[in-house]
Amino acid sequence: MEQRHLGRTGLRVSRIGLGTLTWGRDVDEHDAADMLKAFWEAGGTLVDTADVYGDGEAEYLLGQLIEGLVPRRDLIISTKAGSVPDPDRRFNGSRGHLLAALDASLARLGTDYVDVWHVHAYDPDTPLEETLQALDLAVGSGRARYAGVSNFCGWQIAKAATWQLAAPGTRTRLASTQLEYSLLQRGVEREVLPAALDLGIGLLPSSPLGRGVLTAKYRNATPPDSRGASEHLAPFVAPYLDDTATRIVDAVQTAADGLAVTPLQVALAWVRDRPGVAAPIVGARNARQLIAALSVEALTLPDEICRALDDVSAPVHRYPDHDWSTL
Repeated sequence: MEQRHLGRTGLRVSRIGLGTLTWGRDVDEHDAADMLKAFWEAGGTLVDTADVYGDGEAEYLLGQLIEGLVPRRDLIISTKAGSVPDPDRRFNGSRGHLLAALDASLARLGTDYVDVWHVHAYDPDTPLEETLQALDLAVGSGRARYAGVSNFCGWQIAKAATWQLAAPGTRTRLASTQLEYSLLQRGVEREVLPAALDLGIGLLPSSPLGRGVLTAKYRNATPPDSRGASEHLAPFVAPYLDDTATRIVDAVQTAADGLAVTPLQVALAWVRDRPGVAAPIVGARNARQLIAALSVEALTLPDEICRALDDVSAPVHRYPDHDWSTL
């Protein structure tokens, strides 16, 4: 699998990442092991997790598989901290919480360091400088090799990255940002992606297949074994089962038919090769699904197909994002 630099750093990652959102909850240890082995054998290196995935079980399960199945040195492990199961405070970006969460993640993962550590979301109740200091301390102590942020909007990521570049002392440059990005969700193109490109921050798209909808599996009905039929994941899929999504999925299916590939491959290749993207993060239920996604390595979409998909999925971005003189 092709390797790409993560933002403006020397770290290289596989251009498809393996997501573990459902590990320890919907994905058991056997399917997780099969997926990790298939991913590694395909040349994949980037494995993404978070301290809240499966209430910590995803990290623990990944830790159990490291060394026994796949050598730690062959993986780029990314995890996140800052989301908390508190209805009164969804995010905690305080220095104390973040560093304690990192130590707990390392214990579950059974490793001395993570390759990339992300702040899971912006915390409006904590000064941003305090949150960023946790990144500096983590990298300075060797517990994290690189740092980034997740689910920050445009001004938040620009402020954070600029602070890290301009503040006095040794600061940790932001290597990456993780947000949802697909043909069904192009909101990052409004402000986040331009900021990331300008500041040299690599984008790691989550849900690159539109929460599974872009595979076209929901075109006629909801498969009984799909996320859309799952009690706890159905609300996650539902927003992308509207008329707009149907029009985009139909275009993806048409492109796939013309290229003799699958809708999954078309949708994943589109987001993988967008400017600023380092590696889409793909989640799967089993090794068969994952291998189907990894088969996209051999596909590069023709320019005319990309333009057609761009047009049918184009978000509405007007003033002030476009030159006012053209409005």
